[in-house]
Amino acid sequence: VMLHQRGYAKMFLLFLREEIVGVLSFNQIEPINKTAYIGYWIDESHQGQGLLSQALQALMDAFARSGTVRRFVIKCRVANQRSNQVALRNGFTLEGCLKQAEYLNGSYDDQNIYGRIIDCDTGQFPARG
Repeated sequence: VMLHQRGYAKMFLLFLREEIVGVLSFNQIEPINKTAYIGYWIDESHQGQGLLSQALQALMDAFARSGTVRRFVIKCRVANQRSNQVALRNGFTLEGCLKQAEYLNGSYDDQNIYGRIIDCDTGQFPARG
């Protein structure tokens, strides 16, 4: 709660017909760097419907317009194909791979790191190409 109140983290619940189907969060916000680290989860029965992408785009647009965030970052396990696809489908660029960066289920897994940056001159996302 304290991190949320101070603007260092934000969590948003995703609802569909009054049912919570997912979570979208800024796990960490670096105010000086205007960077937000994004995390997400969506119920398996609602995956592949574009709900997460729609929420992610709306949230990024709102924070970009406010000037609060100019760089968005997603880190996900290399083996998590669905999560990697969410990043790629939403205009993120693979910036690198962090070796053995996430401890999960008794082992250290590699993480891909993706970034999406707002154009400082226009305040908009550069066109995808």
